[in-house]
Amino acid sequence: MKLVSGIDIDLLLTLDALLTEQNITHAALRLGISQPAMSARLARLRDIFQERLFIPSPNGRGVLPTPRAIALRPALQSVLDGISTMLEPVVFVPATSNRTFVVALHENPALMLGADLFNRLSELAPHVRLRFILPDSNHLSHQMEDNGVDIYIGISETADDSWIGRRLFTDDFATAQRKAHPRGQEPLDLQSFCAESHLVVSSDGYPFTGFVDRALTKIGQRRLVAMSTESYAMVPSIVGSTDLLCTLPNRLLQRFGTTLDIFEPPIILPSISISAYWYPRNHEDPMSRWFRSQIFYTAGLTDE
Repeated sequence: MKLVSGIDIDLLLTLDALLTEQNITHAALRLGISQPAMSARLARLRDIFQERLFIPSPNGRGVLPTPRAIALRPALQSVLDGISTMLEPVVFVPATSNRTFVVALHENPALMLGADLFNRLSELAPHVRLRFILPDSNHLSHQMEDNGVDIYIGISETADDSWIGRRLFTDDFATAQRKAHPRGQEPLDLQSFCAESHLVVSSDGYPFTGFVDRALTKIGQRRLVAMSTESYAMVPSIVGSTDLLCTLPNRLLQRFGTTLDIFEPPIILPSISISAYWYPRNHEDPMSRWFRSQIFYTAGLTDE
């Protein structure tokens, strides 16, 4: 590693060893090089500094540093300490960190993972803060690149091809109704499913039509969508207090199993896959790796 004026790390270490040992043979042993190699390095140091730096000791044992060499010692130690610090591995200590981690995700994965992830962080890193934000497709790439967002959690269609990702879980859809629903506890067949009124979560341009309706259309059926909302968080309260049915990922609905009855839908629906994504620059960063491992653990994964 070349520094300035032809000096490199090897010469800095040589100067430090000579100042410490004040003996060419001992200094060579300290660095694990031969005595001729040590003498050659000393010759290079003398050429660079245009000064002898070390003179033979009058008693014939070792060498003595000149005033110039002695004067170099504080600056030399500072440089070597700085290099040592620079080369030390970065260590992340969760128990003392006050880092704020930012996760971009929609309500669906937030409801599935949010509470468990927070409780996990509170246990391992009590001073760490967690911030959830809604993904903004116009800015998410820049936020990931600039470390404004640590992790994006969502479907692969929204992720950039350059990001590194790992699947957290794949989930099937289920249909929920309130406890003591007048329909009773019978499994849902296609006729009863279509006869009931439904709640749809939709944020696109067709608020009363969703993937369930498209699946029904393919088999020549239709249902009544009586209510639409853009919020997943509203579903448990609305379904739990009305006679509406709602079809959502099973993992989400199971969190509200004390107030909702959950059934298998009577139609074939595609599964949903949720993944975590991070920027490649942070892949080996200890802090990022630790945070990702907590997300994986919360999702039921045990290794990275």
